[in-house]
Amino acid sequence: MREGDAKRWELPPGRAEEAFEDKKPLYTPAEALAEANRCLYCSGAPCIQACPTGIDVPTFIRKIGTGNLKGAARTILSANLLGQSCAQVCPVEVLCAGSCVYTGWGREPIAIGRLQRYAVETTLSSHPALFQAKQPTGKRIALVGSGPASIAAAGLLALEGHTCLLYERKALPGGLNTLGIAPYKLKGPEALQELEWVLSLGRIEVRTGIEVVETASGPGQVSATGLLATHDAVFLGLGLGADARLGIPGEQGEGVHGATHLIERLKTDPGLTLEGVRRALVIGGGNTALDIAHELALLGVEVAMVYRRSEQEMGGYVHELDAARLDGVRLLENRQPVEILREDGRVVAMRLAFLAEGKPLPGAGETLPTDLVAVAIGQDRATHVARAFAGVALDERGRVKVDPLTHRTGNPKVWSGGDCVNGGKEVVNAVAEAKLAVRDIQRYLAGE
Repeated sequence: MREGDAKRWELPPGRAEEAFEDKKPLYTPAEALAEANRCLYCSGAPCIQACPTGIDVPTFIRKIGTGNLKGAARTILSANLLGQSCAQVCPVEVLCAGSCVYTGWGREPIAIGRLQRYAVETTLSSHPALFQAKQPTGKRIALVGSGPASIAAAGLLALEGHTCLLYERKALPGGLNTLGIAPYKLKGPEALQELEWVLSLGRIEVRTGIEVVETASGPGQVSATGLLATHDAVFLGLGLGADARLGIPGEQGEGVHGATHLIERLKTDPGLTLEGVRRALVIGGGNTALDIAHELALLGVEVAMVYRRSEQEMGGYVHELDAARLDGVRLLENRQPVEILREDGRVVAMRLAFLAEGKPLPGAGETLPTDLVAVAIGQDRATHVARAFAGVALDERGRVKVDPLTHRTGNPKVWSGGDCVNGGKEVVNAVAEAKLAVRDIQRYLAGE
């Protein structure tokens, strides 16, 4: 990390995310001990199989139970360098905890995520030097984007003795963890603190405000060919692009937001105000839609989600919908936005058509008053960056094509992982893909 980075990455006070309470606060030592002692330490533990990064869950829980927090944290972070943020943001209900044997018995599963957070957060606050990097190798790796996939890859490569340079076009590093996670799960300063711990592992530098392009034409840009020429390997952790649009009348103008852009503003922009916003409509049925709907509800806004199919067909997690409903979010099924109505430029309502089997019912619909519309129907792909690298190909959905076993692209010096490859999965999936890529990068750098 360069001199002054930590100060530059401080988020300004007065952000909306500061108003959110932690939905799963850090355990006290007594709470952690009691929960750890519930674990049955199963042989062939299904929780391990359910974790994309393969964390040895029974082992780290046993270490918590015996008071060996440092050992528990080492077990977690050896498998997943982003073990702290994953403990807070992972959908454990459908991964490790969802596979807990207690779940099959109709009993409350072990709170694996909260135990993981307790072990890592408590340990790193007092014993951050858990790992020692190998001697410098002289190899340089460029990582494009500074989201979870790139951060995890950089940390693992640095531990192997390589020098890593992350190129981030935005002013703040961290990608999804810093800018896109619902603040009742993970706040920006927590994500940046975890990033700083990863940077402490070795020779890692983050260069913010730098855009990677096909042909550099001025300051703040570097060319893809330049990166390939000056680095021994390149990792593309591009994330996803801008929010998709509805393409209906009245959409352009104030009061209509892309969901991920609005979440980013809630987390970083102290100038964002929701004064006068009493009602909001969220368009979409995925986890991003659920996140922004839940966030707005927690800020005191009356929120309804508009989804074009039935609840059973929603892409979002059931437990997230249940939690949002508890805080007042309503779901309107089988409806399609037709027009956003404005008065003097201000959003006042939205016209919706009723759908049956995915098709509009003639003459059937409703008009709902609203002060704000958040659109969460997907995101564009950041394909323009990937295309700048010779040999890197995209699939029919605009995702970077990689070998699934190695995550190497069509260019022998370029690997990729995270949302730009998987289309938008969890942070833990990004870490798992980074591990596969790093393993192959290691073989490549060794001449295998």
